[in-house]
Amino acid sequence: MHQRLPALRAREVIRALERAGFTLHHQTGSHAILYKTGHPRPVSVPMHPGDLKRGLLMGILKDAGLSPEEFTELL
Repeated sequence: MHQRLPALRAREVIRALERAGFTLHHQTGSHAILYKTGHPRPVSVPMHPGDLKRGLLMGILKDAGLSPEEFTELL
């Protein structure tokens, strides 16, 4: 059973994804787009004020190919 993900701001999520090997490619409007060599698709993180909702965070992790446990270790 996995632990519950903490409430995080967009900048904290981007920092953790960068530790996983993703690089910030560009920002379109209020969304940061990250790429990783060998990863089939980009990961988009909305740069909205406040914390990201947990459902949105789970979608970002799915796009990045990370489990909640792997992501928590990157924080």
